[in-house]
Amino acid sequence: MSLFEAMKTVAGKAKEASRKIACAEGTARNAAIVELAKLLEQEKEFIFAENRKDLDAARKNGLDQARMQRLEISDSVLNYMIQGCNEVAGQSDPVGEIERMERRPNGMMVGRMRVPLGVIMMIFESRPNVTVDAAVLCLKAGNSVILRGGSEAIHSNLALASLLQKALEKAGLPAEAVQVVELTDREAVSELLKMDEYIDVVIPRGGEGLIRAVVQQATMPVLKHYKGVCHIYVDKDCEIPEAMDIIKNSKVQKPAACNSLECLLVHEDVARDILPPLGILLSACGVTMKGCPRAMPLLGEKAVAADFDDWGMEYLDLTLAVKVVSGQNEAQAHIARYGSNHSEVILTTNHARAMRFIREVDASMVGVNASTRFNDGGQLGLGAEIGISTSKLHSYGPMGATELTSTKFVLLGDWQIRN
Repeated sequence: MSLFEAMKTVAGKAKEASRKIACAEGTARNAAIVELAKLLEQEKEFIFAENRKDLDAARKNGLDQARMQRLEISDSVLNYMIQGCNEVAGQSDPVGEIERMERRPNGMMVGRMRVPLGVIMMIFESRPNVTVDAAVLCLKAGNSVILRGGSEAIHSNLALASLLQKALEKAGLPAEAVQVVELTDREAVSELLKMDEYIDVVIPRGGEGLIRAVVQQATMPVLKHYKGVCHIYVDKDCEIPEAMDIIKNSKVQKPAACNSLECLLVHEDVARDILPPLGILLSACGVTMKGCPRAMPLLGEKAVAADFDDWGMEYLDLTLAVKVVSGQNEAQAHIARYGSNHSEVILTTNHARAMRFIREVDASMVGVNASTRFNDGGQLGLGAEIGISTSKLHSYGPMGATELTSTKFVLLGDWQIRN
């Protein structure tokens, strides 16, 4: 069988399964998700063993520390997957939900019903937990899904897929509703990206290079975010100790995450109060600070001078760009120029400035007095997420089950004809 025929078989099975899963009762889809949560707990030693195969191979191949961290399925990662399954199963079913039913002048009732997207293809790097997050959300929304993880996680992804298919079969649903592409050849992805007659939407989740490559090749719609250049603006009116805690959490807790802080903007009136102690705090955490000329004297001797490329840079490590600004106008102008529509936060006790920031700054999440790390589906009440979209069609921000549906018009008539 040729590569094209093999991928066509995968896509064809997903298309057939999508029709069955879309018509299945919500209770059956929830039962499959709950069963998966049980299997993840029961089969955790199997999961860890398969994940170790990937970790060992990655070490031999010299995978960097950030990607090694994303590749590992730890106890906490597994528990997070289990928690996500249970939360998604407990959410209301979006499929079939009727929105805004209204009576027209001729007596007809017109509304919109939420419907599955169909077949979703998910392409992602490193993190094997995405296999579970993506699958349960797609199933909750009545979709089938084709999953293509990175070759470095192939054993982990196949292990999780086997448990997903067991859960589906126990719930009386087609196992083909969740498929992991077993071939690690990149040409397999290229073939699938041409099959818009089977696949309705593709969601790439990974580095900017991966996402741009998918956008260039795909013949179906792409939900994407290129990178996460996240800012915090420290207003002249703020609580400095609390602001330092938020900045540290945003940068240090998980620097390789797309919602980690990459650039700090500080009002000139508080720069001398916050930057010296912040420099000490972050240096102790291993953070390299790259400062503008006004920030450099305040950040300590370990700081280095920022250059033009540092503004708009997604570091994904313990590096932070720092700039002193004249006020909110300059901060928002900087975000508009260098931001990536991902996560933007203001730290302030001034209500008017906070509301202005929320209203005017364009990002998938805009926050006040909170860490950028909260731009995450699980943290925002979605249970899990299939990705964070920084494009506005058809979703903006973390995508949960509702974002994996569309709407169709529903018309209830009483034998009316059009004049």
